Formats: sequence, C-alpha cells, structure tokens
Amino acid sequence: MLKLKATFGLLASLLLISWSGFAQIEEPVTWDLSIEKKANNEFELVAKASIEAKWHVYASVISDDPDAFGPIPTTVVFKDTLGFTTIGSLKEGEHITHYDPNFEMDLNYFEDEVEFRQGFKFEGQSAEIEGQLDYMACDDSKCIFPDPIYFTLIFNEGDLAYAGTDDGGIYGKKPEPEIYEPAKWNFSSMDNGDGTHTIKMVCNLDEGWHLYSQHLDNNEGPVPTSFIFTLPDSYATVGETEEETPIVHYDPNFMMDLAYFEGSPVFLQKIKVDGDLATITAGVDFMVCNDEMCLPPELVEFNVNLATGMGQPVGYEGEEGVTADDLLPALPMVNLDNPEGSCGAESSINEVKSNKGIWNVFLLGFFGGLIALLTPCVFPMIPLTVSFFTKGGQEKGSGIRKALLYGFFIALIYVLLSVPFHFGTDPETLNLIATSAWLNLIFFVLFVVFAISFFGYFEITLPNGLLNKADSASNVGGLAGIFFMALTLALVSFSCTGPILGTVLGNALKNGPWPITAAMAGFGVALGLPFTLFAAFPSVLNSMPKSGGWLNSVKVVLGFVELALAVKFLSNADLVYQWGILERETFFLIWAIIGLGLTLYLLGVLKFPHDSPIKKFSLFRVGFVALVAAFTIYVAPGVLQSPPWNHNLLSGFPPPSFYSWYAGDSHDGDHEGIHPEFMDFDEAMAHAKEVNKPLLVDFTGWACVNCRKMEETVWTDPTVAETIKNDFVLVSLYVDDKNSLPEEKQGVFTFESTGKTKRIRTIGNKWATFQNHYFNNNSQPYYVMLSPDGELLGNPVGYTPDVSEYQSYLECGVETNNKLSGNTESSQFAAE
Repeated sequence: MLKLKATFGLLASLLLISWSGFAQIEEPVTWDLSIEKKANNEFELVAKASIEAKWHVYASVISDDPDAFGPIPTTVVFKDTLGFTTIGSLKEGEHITHYDPNFEMDLNYFEDEVEFRQGFKFEGQSAEIEGQLDYMACDDSKCIFPDPIYFTLIFNEGDLAYAGTDDGGIYGKKPEPEIYEPAKWNFSSMDNGDGTHTIKMVCNLDEGWHLYSQHLDNNEGPVPTSFIFTLPDSYATVGETEEETPIVHYDPNFMMDLAYFEGSPVFLQKIKVDGDLATITAGVDFMVCNDEMCLPPELVEFNVNLATGMGQPVGYEGEEGVTADDLLPALPMVNLDNPEGSCGAESSINEVKSNKGIWNVFLLGFFGGLIALLTPCVFPMIPLTVSFFTKGGQEKGSGIRKALLYGFFIALIYVLLSVPFHFGTDPETLNLIATSAWLNLIFFVLFVVFAISFFGYFEITLPNGLLNKADSASNVGGLAGIFFMALTLALVSFSCTGPILGTVLGNALKNGPWPITAAMAGFGVALGLPFTLFAAFPSVLNSMPKSGGWLNSVKVVLGFVELALAVKFLSNADLVYQWGILERETFFLIWAIIGLGLTLYLLGVLKFPHDSPIKKFSLFRVGFVALVAAFTIYVAPGVLQSPPWNHNLLSGFPPPSFYSWYAGDSHDGDHEGIHPEFMDFDEAMAHAKEVNKPLLVDFTGWACVNCRKMEETVWTDPTVAETIKNDFVLVSLYVDDKNSLPEEKQGVFTFESTGKTKRIRTIGNKWATFQNHYFNNNSQPYYVMLSPDGELLGNPVGYTPDVSEYQSYLECGVETNNKLSGNTESSQFAAE
C-alpha cells in the first residue's frame, strides 16, 4: 500500500517551501561547527544546532520504519579522498519520536538544540577535502530546505592544518597562498571604422594591490608599466598608449610619492591597419605592490585577433587563461534602440513604456494568460482540479464558493510572484524554476500517482488535518487546501507560461517592477477565470444522480492522459541535464504503448478494478476508439529513422529531432527540419565572418515548448528552411543547459547598467546572462539577426508561429545585411 498521505504531506511541504521562498527568508536554525582532535590522525567534527521555538530538525534516521518516505534527514558527507575515511556513523543526541503533521507519520527529530558528531581520520600526507552538512527544518505548518553548510579540511604533512566553512575558520589558520596573482590582464580590440583599431588592455587588480603608471618621475623607484606591440609591416601604432589619471600617493615600499592605479585601470592603444585583418601580439611589462610587499616585474603577452576582437594569452591552449571579464562574448556594436534595419516589430514592452501605461500592460498580461490556457502544461491540471473538487462531499453552493476562491488564489499567486522583483530579484528566477530537474521529476511522480489512482488501484485523500478543517468555508484549513491546488497550477505551468511572460520579466530592471506586477495580475486573472468554471463544475456534478459505470471509464481515460503527460515532465528534466534516457524515439515508443493500452481498454480487453461490464458499444465509444487508435497509429512511426509522415501536430511535446537514437545518421530531410550549425556564439561569429553571412542567434531551451514548436512547424517550412540554411549562420544557445563550464570560464559577471553581480557556472548561466545583458530579454524562443561585424540587423523577435511573418523577418535581415556589406545586387527576395 503506497503511503499516499506521506506523499501529499511532502508535496504540500514542497509547495509551501516554493511559496515561502518568494514571501520571506526564514532561518530558524543556527549552526556552530568545530573540530576536536582525538588521536594522532583521528578527529571529530562537532556540529551544534540551536533551534528556534516551535521548530525542529530531523534526526539522521527519520523513522523506525526503513521504508518511510518523508523529510530529509540530517547528514554529513565528505568527498572521497585517498587516505581519508570516516569513523562510524553520525552520532547524535537523544531524539524525540512524535507525530509530525507535515508528513502524517511518527518521525524522529530534535527541538531546542542538538549536537551531531562525525569521526574521521586521515592517513596520507596532504590533501584538501570538501564536505557538507544537509538538514531540513519544520514547524507544525511548514518546512524549509536550507542551503547545505559547506566546509573544507586541509591536511598538511599528515595532520589537520585547517578546517573552515564559507564564513570562516573553525580549526587552525588557513594557509596563505604561496603564489600571488593579484593582477589579471584582459586584452581585446574594437574596429573604429576609419581604418584603425583600438587595443583595449584592462588590468583587474585584487583589493589592496596597485599597478604603477607608465610615467614615473624617479628612475630609482618601481618599474613603470610599459607596452610592446608586434605588428605586421603594413601596420603602425598611432600615438602613445593612453591611460587614466593615476593616483599620486606616498608608497611605503619606496618611501616616495608615486603614480599608480587601483581597481581595474584601462589602457588604450590605437593601431593603423593596412590590408587584411591579422592577429597581433601585444605585451605588457609591469610591477604590482601592496602596502607590505612588491612582486617582481612580469611580462604578459596576448595574441589579439582583430577580426573577432578577442585576445588570448600567448601559449593559450584550449580554454585556459580566461578571466571574469571574458565570461561573455563582446558585442560593442549592438544598439537595441537603433538597429540597422526595420525588421521585426518593436517590443510591445517598449511601446508600453513609452506611451501606453500600466493598464495596457495588464491587458497584455491578460492576453498572454488566455494563450497559456492552450499550452500543454496547463491542460493536465483540468483533471486534477476536477478530482480535487469532487472530494469530500461538497454541499450545494459550497462548491461555487470554493471555486471562486480557487480562481482568486490563482490570480493572487501570480501577483505575489512579482513581489520579489520590487527588491531586485534576477528575472531569470522563473526560468530556473521551470527548468529545475527536481521540480519536473516531482511532477512526473505526482502525475504517475494520479494516473494509478484514476485506474482505481487506490483512492487519493488529502491529509486528515486538511480534511477536518475543510468542513467550514471560514476555516483556515479549507482555504489552505484550495490555495495549494492553485499554487500547484501556477508551478506546473511555469515551463509554458515563462516564455509568454519572458519579455516583461527580461525588461524588469529597465522598466521597473510595476509593469511586471500589472502583467502578472492580468495573466493570473485570465488563467484563473476558466479554472474557476472548471472548479465550479464538480459542485453541479455532485448534485446530480449517479450516472453508472461511464464515469469510471472517464476517470480511467484521464489516467492514461495523465500517464502520457507525466512523460513530458520526465522528458523536460532529461533534456535539461542531457541524461539520454528519454530520446525522441523513446518518447514516441512510450506514447504509442500508452495509446495502445487506452485503445485496448476502450475495446474492453484491458480491465481495471472498478470497471463495469461493457454491455454494448455506443456510437460515441466507437468514435472515440477510432480517434485513439488513429492517434496511436500517427504516433507509432516516430520510432523509425525516417517516419512516413511528420509529427508537427505534437510540436513542443517530444524532444527535438536531433535528440535521437539515430544521432549522427542521415535522416529524411522532409521530416527532420534543420539543426543548428553551432552551439557556441564565438565559433559561430568567427564562421559568419569567414563565409560573410549574417548570424541568426536562436536563444532557446531544452525544456522550452514554444521553441520546439518553432523548430518543428516554422523551420520545417521549405522556404524558411532554405533561407536559414543558405543565407544565415545558425547558432542555438540553450539558456537552461545545466552542464558546468570549465572552471577557468566560470566567474562573477557584473551588469554595467545596475552594478549587480551574477555567478556564471553553467553553459545555461552564460547564455541566459548574455541574452539579458545585451538584449534586455530572457524569453525563449528569441531570435536575433547580427551582421558578421556584430551589428544588429533588426529588432529581435520571439515566438512567431506565422510562417509568412517569420519568413519576412528573415528576408528583411538578409536585405539589411546586403546593404551594410555594400552588396548593390538585388537579392533573390527583392527580385521576387
């Protein structure tokens, strides 16, 4: 028997955690970590938790029942390292075993304070070992998932030299680095458009360090900064290297006043270019000091490619030597307010900003909410709504009242989701929620559980506490149950509604937070109105006499639908993390099996526990069998390498055609569509320069439904496909790619307009930040046309399902690029 109450308790806690993350930050537990030395090579980690009143922290073993499924236990784990071993299991104080209303079961936990101890030993010479402490805290109405506590152990000559968390040391003194690298250089170039290029040299100095000027009055002091340029014979430097105004201050190292720089000084050198663009070598000879020491003079050289504007350290191999300033590609010639061509309509958000006001933003959001009702992420909530509101024997009139509350809560949730943007929340937050593998996996499990329930193998009930409180409309418990259903709808729909709201969210920092609140309000109202009707319908259904076995058949059919849609959530997680467990053909195979199962059920071959015998086949049932069988036949060939027909009717559901069993093999071009030539912007731009074609940048996502629709219904149009293949270099940048960047390409990016910082660790982080920084947008799909020199050919556009409109946009980009490149010949489009 499945522990459904525990499952619902966990779901309720998860949903409340998500909600609490937007509403407030609670920190009911304070940890104090220390290290105790036991023997020559044995130690003990001591983690003491101070817990606020009414809160509790769970034990390392949450229940006497080994199969219990509930909260996260307290754990301490270490990274596997040769010579390092733990001693025994995690020790803890005497726990309380008590009924937990969040999970509807007896659980082991601690109140007030508790001490955990984990022994370990190290029998090697030197190592740096990472570890983390995970825990979960709850009170009687909610739970939180705090961030893990990360700590580091450093062993030197067989003994523990240092232990510390991110906040500081807890044992010993952290060893000072033996190699100082306080100055990190970045070289780049920019075309001035008059036959010259400017070499830009930026030195990023660590706090407390300074770099000396090129012009020092006294030769007895430090080595002045100097630059060396190795140029082709036809090139020449123009003037001297320019520098900022230095600080003139007393230097204790040389006991004299000296001119130097702090922070990130910039040096500029103009180069006269004659002939083809080449790669030049630029070097800097410099010396840095702090108030206590100076480092020896150092020569650093960079190869600067004038064609791409990128500089790399001499001796650069692969992806080494990249600093934080190199995190994103450079697009100095992009001007959103003044594109080179009139392609694409200006963003409706900019129009609203200029002259239409908050009310029109509300209407824009309302229209987006109506569109969202037609997306595949919202439809699955209809049977869940019907199931929820038919439980509990509602009285006549009570269901209508609860339905109105349900619609109100849907609208309210979307309004409240905008609140964090009034406090500077990154607009990428909703995208991260939508593409979260864990959230998609949770909904996959949830929909499978609902499907099995619809099949009649068990009855889903809400926790007893909520059911008891649901008797009165004024009771808080009844409101909570309806609120959780509304919150579930809002969370599930993020992967489809995110792109619709993306344009508003992407302009959050530019236009201010109130347009977001207005758009969210309109969106929530539009989404909530129809669901209010869906929720009200069961109250009418319950007042009618029972209609026999047909109603169970409806539930079973919905069970098959839930099962098929559950696969979509699993596919989202699989695509984002590229696990390779649900490729396109696997998806079609599972759907074909589900379709076959539904067909056999409707024919009476398959039976479920509560089915009534089929005495005769009604005309409706025969028609429905034919429809399901036809759909199954339509889906089944999707497992073939070259299916006899395309599957554009399912665009957005299955994975893209290149995520396939047959990856790398030849396909039938009529059904496959087109694939991106590149998935890295710099590589694509270099190729665009080489072949002298404009660049079509496709900001997309693995879990983006509308991106798949564009690829499978618009890009497959012969005219559009031919234009993209022949006249553009296509690069697709996946903003939800969770694969980590190499460490040397990770760092913290600072937005120039706001000064806000963002850590970039994954490929998706990089491209999402790139889109937001240069194009003030975070919706997908999003299409940008650039010339080979990086000029914006027209206004970027988003989801454009109209083939002729999208084709016109591409043609305009080609025409604009031809004009910029001086191509006076009429293009094929103009000739036509």
